[in-house]
Amino acid sequence: MNLGYKKIVVKVGSNVITQANGLPDEARIKHLTDQLAAIKAKGIEVILVSSGAVASGRSLIKVSEKQDAVTTRQLLAAIGQVKLINTYANFFEKHSIKCAQVLVTKEDFRDRAHYLNMKNCLQILLQNEVIPVVNENDVVSVTELMFTDNDELAGLIASMLNADALLILSNVNGIYNGDPKLETSEIIQEINGNTANLASFISTGKSQFGRGGMITKTSMAQKVAKLGITVHIANGTKDNILTELLEGKLIHTTFVPEKIKSGKKKWIAHSETTAKGIVQLNNGAKEVLTSGKATSLLPIGIIAIKADFLKGDIIKIVDEKNNLIGLGIAEYSSDKAKERIGQKNQKALVHYDYFYSTI
Repeated sequence: MNLGYKKIVVKVGSNVITQANGLPDEARIKHLTDQLAAIKAKGIEVILVSSGAVASGRSLIKVSEKQDAVTTRQLLAAIGQVKLINTYANFFEKHSIKCAQVLVTKEDFRDRAHYLNMKNCLQILLQNEVIPVVNENDVVSVTELMFTDNDELAGLIASMLNADALLILSNVNGIYNGDPKLETSEIIQEINGNTANLASFISTGKSQFGRGGMITKTSMAQKVAKLGITVHIANGTKDNILTELLEGKLIHTTFVPEKIKSGKKKWIAHSETTAKGIVQLNNGAKEVLTSGKATSLLPIGIIAIKADFLKGDIIKIVDEKNNLIGLGIAEYSSDKAKERIGQKNQKALVHYDYFYSTI
């Protein structure tokens, strides 16, 4: 069975390409690039999101223990990113494939113009048969501006480029229905929609060298699947993992996609942390707006403007208990919205085409 994908994003975790001693596993990196080359040879577009810069830096320089964690990370990432991209470039060159380094920060996704610039850059690379190697720019990203981890970044890239699938390679075989260490636990092979209480199955332990645990992987995977992109979570430390996965021969976890959303909605879906305003709705408006039918947010259903915004800003939409129910692009400013609260026959504050339900 061939899964028939035309464009895939492959995310490689630091735990896949880092040895137990914290240094890069070049044999594993080579094996992964060999597989990516084979996939590309079949006409599939490939975007690689790779962690591992800090581990690469660790192999090149000894850092004083007196240095604080942030500056140590910046130092190791800055030095290591050069080595990491060169490692990929050398291995891809053996297959006559060029790769390109694309370093991004969360800021690049906040602004629609930045977002489209980055999208254009990645698309021109793919058109010229170049494999983009994407990583967070740890040199300038500090705490509040950082992605949760590269899983979040990979989800954003997959959404941005309308990929058919996102393949997340970790050091586990998938999501288990219990503690993976217990023999009674089995891999959940398919996850549909918002499967209730997945978190109860998942070990909260983080990988030794990575930032994100399984909980962040599953919540991000569910969000991406909701946007119409299939997500696979599999064990990147296994040989031939990518080729077997794409041939449908591998037991792992697949998040089944829902109906494909528009490009604008895909951008809005990932904008929760950058939303400017907050609008509170009554329960009747909440039910209508989240029913799945094509309805816009009208002022009659608004009970309060909780934070100001301008026309074109992404706003959070909350219910009477302040729970987030959706994100949308404001058709006009909060000043005008305040004047129209609860009124009939007014222009929609958020048009259905620019509304994304989070529930």
